[in-house]
Amino acid sequence: MLTSLPNLLTLSRIVVIPLVVAAFYVEGDWARWVACGLFVAAAVTDWFDGWLARQWNQVSAFGRFLDPIADKLLVAAVLFMLVAFDRVGPISLLPALVILLREILVSGLREFLAEVRVGMPVTRLAKWKTGFQMVALALLLVGDSGPHWLAVREIGEAALWVAAVLTLVTGWDYLQSGLRHLKEQ
Repeated sequence: MLTSLPNLLTLSRIVVIPLVVAAFYVEGDWARWVACGLFVAAAVTDWFDGWLARQWNQVSAFGRFLDPIADKLLVAAVLFMLVAFDRVGPISLLPALVILLREILVSGLREFLAEVRVGMPVTRLAKWKTGFQMVALALLLVGDSGPHWLAVREIGEAALWVAAVLTLVTGWDYLQSGLRHLKEQ
């Protein structure tokens, strides 16, 4: 099952991370667009790999394990690089931090709940959060290299704030769910 197309798509998200990171070190607007294109392609695989796995009845333990890790690695790497290269304003460090902290919290909760054999399904609101997050990061990767008539960076930062608010809400929901199960233990 490791070489099934859904699992290969998941692995591709991890493989693309060094390429996106490398684009930060290349001068020129084209490098920002390449980074954005790679990121968008990776983000699309996030939806597509799960859909294919369900459609083709190829859902695997490996895929269930690696899919959320691939997502978190990709998002964390891009957020880190955007901050390191001053591609977000100082005020937008807050939503980036909120997003990273929530990802760590949810990962820990999922690990704990897996030990007590309780699943924590992804909510519809969490999917919206992911959508805003991916759009925000794609826009921020292009940033000031976008069309001069469009405030791409500012729109990206606004979308990052929306993603952070949704991150707080969904993180709180997951935390409450996890704490209920913790009390039962």
